[in-house]
Amino acid sequence: MNNLHLSKEAQNDLAEIKAHITEELENPDAALATISRITKKIRVLKNQAYVGTPLSSVADTESDYRFLVSGNYLVFYRAYGRDVYIDRVLYGRRDYMRILFGDAQSDETDDNSILFPASER
Repeated sequence: MNNLHLSKEAQNDLAEIKAHITEELENPDAALATISRITKKIRVLKNQAYVGTPLSSVADTESDYRFLVSGNYLVFYRAYGRDVYIDRVLYGRRDYMRILFGDAQSDETDDNSILFPASER
């Protein structure tokens, strides 16, 4: 069995996803269901660390990152031996390459237009 390590950023991502769906979309039941689906996907990594798709297979980058898809969200993680590091949980339409490898500071704002498309606000 693998050891899962959830980064502070991933914890914050999950909290922001829940808050957005609860407050902005006014649907607390959907928020709980979404978080439940994401965490269920993450728990699969306890037994199958390499189940996710290598990021290098969909992007022109050399990276240890792998990702899982959970609905509209992507779980980015790295596996080393029996340790699995969950780094981010991001909305699939975000510029996740820039967030993971670029200037993530400029993306971390309170402006939900960056976090979620207009159709979800």
